[in-house]
Formats: sequence, structure tokens, C-alpha cells
Amino acid sequence: MAIATNKPKGKRTFHRRKVCRFCADSSIVIDYKDCDTLRYFTTERGKILPSRISGNCAKHQRKLSLEIKRARNMALLPFTTSSVR
Repeated sequence: MAIATNKPKGKRTFHRRKVCRFCADSSIVIDYKDCDTLRYFTTERGKILPSRISGNCAKHQRKLSLEIKRARNMALLPFTTSSVR
């Protein structure tokens, strides 16, 4: 017995795959001293963005998270925001 499903047929959504910025442009270097580049990959709260959001490949995501943690320990980036409730 086949059960009929009422799925709409027609328009399919197309999601463009995100490209790793560091693979696409090899001149960009991940360095803990470059805070402007590292801030792009953190949220307003200071959390590291996951690779599914940022579009980084696994190799560069690991390197990026290591450099963000180094910058935090050197007090170049904040661990968290200083907003008080």
C-alpha cells in the first residue's frame, strides 16, 4: 500500500556553497596579531563562528580557532563582552 504525500513539486531552493576565504585567496595569512581578520570570525559575544556559518574548510577552521585563542591569551581579543545585565 502506497501512502500519498502532499509535497509541493516545482521550485527547488538552491543554496550556494560557501567558499573558504583562505583557500580562495592564498595571500591572506591567519595570524594572531591580525585582529581585524580574526574579529570577522567571532560573534559580538566573542564566540568563534562554526565553519558551517563562516564557510571555512576544516584545515583553516582549526588554524583560525587556534589563532583566536592565542590572541585572547595575549589580550588582543576579548574572551567575552563586558556588558552587565
